[in-house]
Amino acid sequence: MATARKGRELFTILETSADTESSTERHGRDSPLNLSADVKWFEIANRIKPDSDEEDEGEAGEVEDGEEGENGLGGGGGGGAAEAADAASLIAGGGCNIILVTGSAANGIVKHDDEDYGDYSTNCSDTTSNDSDIDFSDLEEEEEERGSFFSLEEDLDPDCAAADFWGEPDQVISIEPFSAVCGPQHSLGDEADTRDYFRILFPDSLFEHMVEQTNNYALYRQRRSGKSDPHWHPTDVREMRAYVGLNILMGINQLPDTGMYWASDIFIGNAGFKKTMTARRFEKLTQYLQLCDRETEPGRGERGYDGLFKIRPLLDVVENTMWDAYAPNRCLTIDQSAIVTKRRFSPTQCVSPKPLRKGLTVWMLCDSRSGYCHRTKIYVGKPSEDKTALTLGYRVVTSLVRGLERQYHHLFMDSFFTSVPLLQRLLRDGLYACGPTQPGRKGYPEVLRPRNVGKLCQGEFYQCQRGNLVATVTRDVKMVSCLSTNSAPGIVGISPGQQQQQDADRDGESDSLDSSCLSFGVTRPLPLLLYQENMRGVDLCDQLRECYQVGRPCKKWWRYFLWFYVNLCIVNAYIITRESRGGTPPAGFNGKQFAQRHFRMRLAQQLIGDYQGARGMERAARKRHADSPIEYGHRLERMSERSRRCRNCTNKGLRHESVFGCKICNVHLCRGGCFSEFHK
Repeated sequence: MATARKGRELFTILETSADTESSTERHGRDSPLNLSADVKWFEIANRIKPDSDEEDEGEAGEVEDGEEGENGLGGGGGGGAAEAADAASLIAGGGCNIILVTGSAANGIVKHDDEDYGDYSTNCSDTTSNDSDIDFSDLEEEEEERGSFFSLEEDLDPDCAAADFWGEPDQVISIEPFSAVCGPQHSLGDEADTRDYFRILFPDSLFEHMVEQTNNYALYRQRRSGKSDPHWHPTDVREMRAYVGLNILMGINQLPDTGMYWASDIFIGNAGFKKTMTARRFEKLTQYLQLCDRETEPGRGERGYDGLFKIRPLLDVVENTMWDAYAPNRCLTIDQSAIVTKRRFSPTQCVSPKPLRKGLTVWMLCDSRSGYCHRTKIYVGKPSEDKTALTLGYRVVTSLVRGLERQYHHLFMDSFFTSVPLLQRLLRDGLYACGPTQPGRKGYPEVLRPRNVGKLCQGEFYQCQRGNLVATVTRDVKMVSCLSTNSAPGIVGISPGQQQQQDADRDGESDSLDSSCLSFGVTRPLPLLLYQENMRGVDLCDQLRECYQVGRPCKKWWRYFLWFYVNLCIVNAYIITRESRGGTPPAGFNGKQFAQRHFRMRLAQQLIGDYQGARGMERAARKRHADSPIEYGHRLERMSERSRRCRNCTNKGLRHESVFGCKICNVHLCRGGCFSEFHK
């Protein structure tokens, strides 16, 4: 451990040289949590909170004037320019690759300042009251009655808003080591293929359930209408697998309209789709696809009503399989994911700061490294009471982390969730957390609020502490307020700027440091460094999921969730395959790199298998037995009361209609020689 001094102790260097320490030591016991290799970090001695507005103004003046002296405002970029330059030269002279820069322009993580916090508050879920077949109001009330697990009052420290609740940032925090089993949990061998990994998350019992409910729903619809559907016949498991496989392939080979996959144009139509099933059969399966028993569905206002009744069988299975197939790693991310819809539904949420501003919202708990999704929670509409709305983020987090108590995971979340009561609750449950917060929330230190801190220089920060709970306010690109229970106070880090990395890539053999051509990043407190490095799990999952969509736009809200969970199971199965096989592709794959595209194509092909619908089988039968069609059941008989175009005449460019035809081939034919000519 080396120490840099200039009249007084400026900071303590914790990483002295890149040549003497390996990457494994950097991530060891004394290293901050999950920092990338290019982040160099050091510790500042005794960063304290401001005592008054007058002291803030005085200290800010010292920074602007460049006067040399002791700065007690706890800024990572605080101190005079000469003092910082002297410290930087001292570090560089001692062989250390850490340079302290004040007021430098670099690429920082973009956070919301206090003006943006109002747009992204707990009440930002702007719902629309439009025509929809779903109402989540009763479901929200049922969740409120479940018990004290979601209770905020019992976890709120009555003194968190008191003036003496927060103290100086000089206390030692205690972080228990993470020792739980993590990673994929299955018994598949090296011979396992993509369908075997997908079956872990989406078992065959779900296909059987979909077949049963689809057949029942088709009969239910026909009974209600009083008419039979002549184009419908019961489906089976093989056909349902093929139907899902075709929907997966539609996400890879995207066309604007479903019927184009069966087009006769050789440049647009897909021969594989035509061989698997007809376009009409695909439409009928889409029309009658169902997951629940509609006859036993409780009505709105009745006992046992469930707003998610239509997808409840899917949720009960998939939520358990996703949780059991992959044990959570140390660092986890909680964030919002949106499902883009073409129509307007009552649970649609509008969040302006997000890239997808409007859609069906699902909160996700994902692994920070791989992006594996462990658990989800569907947004069920705007709460009816203001008190419930204020605790929405609290209830979401506590429900997502159920089962992780006393395993000492590190959770990273955004300002929608982070609050003092939530972090206190998680800390009591043996879970550490970190994330930005809204400075106006109850419990956040009054002295760290923007009106009391004043204008900060880039990289300057203040901190307050109470046990493991540390509150931080800093200026990166914008003002950022942060709460954490896994970060020691007084530690800041700095990342190389883009110019430095580009110069190092172009001239890697040069060992000299030329300050005129190097650009360094902005110093950031440790909570922001950890947040930047680990708040990416849901984004990784969304990137993998959004590359290839499954399913088509429709009018029913629950089908968006059906294809969302099918797509999510594919992404999770791909992650399990990649980590279980160590990058080795399954047997029979000839490519060099087994990407997600290859995984989806292989999975779809295995789901379809050798299945051929009635049209494909009859085409093969006609080709094998064209010499004697009558021997194999093909005969000319009356098809319907309404005449339709003769298929054989249509193929020759003629237009003749007939009520007769071949029922096995399901085509109309003229009573003349068209029957024999068509079957030849």
